[in-house]
Amino acid sequence: MTAMAESVAPPAGHADHVDDVISFVEASPTSYHAAAELARRLEQAGFERLDETAEWSGAGDVEGKRYVVRDGAVIAWATPESIGPGAGFRIVGSHTDSPSFKLKPHATVTHLGWQQVGMEVYGGGLLNSWLDRDLGLAGRLVTVDGQVRLVRTGPVLRISQLAPHLDRSVNQDLTLDRQRHLMPILSVGRPDLDVEDLLCQAAGIERSRLGFHDILAYPTEAPAAIGPGAEFLASSRMDNLSSVHSSVAAIVDAEPQSDIAVMACFDHEEVGSSTRSGACGPFLEDVLVRIAAGLGRDGDAYRAMIARSVCVSSDAGHGVHPNYPEKFDPANHPLLNQGPLLKINANQRYATDGVGGALWQRVCRAAGVPTQTFVSNNSVPCGSTIGPLTATRLGMLTVDVGLPLMSMHSTRELAGVADLGYLSTALGAFWAGA
Repeated sequence: MTAMAESVAPPAGHADHVDDVISFVEASPTSYHAAAELARRLEQAGFERLDETAEWSGAGDVEGKRYVVRDGAVIAWATPESIGPGAGFRIVGSHTDSPSFKLKPHATVTHLGWQQVGMEVYGGGLLNSWLDRDLGLAGRLVTVDGQVRLVRTGPVLRISQLAPHLDRSVNQDLTLDRQRHLMPILSVGRPDLDVEDLLCQAAGIERSRLGFHDILAYPTEAPAAIGPGAEFLASSRMDNLSSVHSSVAAIVDAEPQSDIAVMACFDHEEVGSSTRSGACGPFLEDVLVRIAAGLGRDGDAYRAMIARSVCVSSDAGHGVHPNYPEKFDPANHPLLNQGPLLKINANQRYATDGVGGALWQRVCRAAGVPTQTFVSNNSVPCGSTIGPLTATRLGMLTVDVGLPLMSMHSTRELAGVADLGYLSTALGAFWAGA
């Protein structure tokens, strides 16, 4: 189950590392904010932003440290000092979005004296975890002339649960109707209040200039290190900001030796990835083609580069739950703080095969970190990731990995503090050529 877990100490400085994770999560209430924070960190590390609407004229544009932003997605890369004829791409893929609620148009309604906000469920969240949470709104406003303004509020919403005095069966059978029971409260006795007015005020734009918006709810409770030894991180959006942070923390220090190091942080994984900034879209392929063309490797030379390439799909997985052992495979029981997971599924819901699994073992040995295996109980349906999508679209070797979590898709997921450092260290070793 676990390789080297007994003999390897947690990464040095893991407390500082988790503080940086907390800062990243707090700066990233939505995928759009995550993309902006990634851009800030990349710029600080010397990466230069390229405009995907402009022509990239040649090696001078694509060599070195570069990145591109498309909506809530970011692709960054670092080239080795010398790019030989046998070079390929070493890609780490993750996703910036998490389950949430998305603001509907004409959202504010008054009912029984309460002002409420119409929202649509985004992704497959653990819905009961959103009850009685202090929620903010965040995302992007787009003006009628096409300007984009990021916005976030403090706690302004709450989805209140019905008291057990009014439903004696609530602790035996909680059923939530997505339209009736998950409509957040905004205020009371203020029929002129409008949530879009509040968002425009927060963004500093006139309401008359608002064209449309992409706004989501987020839990405002700050992430926290908890446990007797502060060994756990309790936070929203660990699926999958844990992988996004590990990726950017590794690539800013990456010194690739032969292959081009690529970080691909996609949007919309939680709703199927079939968007222009999702893993099913052309974003990654477009960037790889343009990088290769800038290096003078079009046509068959590009296809040969892809054949030599590998993608590590990094997305959160499940730690074994002591209260529900029947939901897990009898022989594979991954634990928090025992290393990132190698994720396996016979039906290719994860893209790992023997070649990719062996590569991941080499990477973890080179990095000096433990790793564990995750495979589903045969009676429990398996989720999926961007891994199979990337493998199908690009045809390159792909392996699925990620941190073990408890309470995945809750508003308060639980990760292992040591695992966060382990994953970043392993990804750094992968980009170094292990």
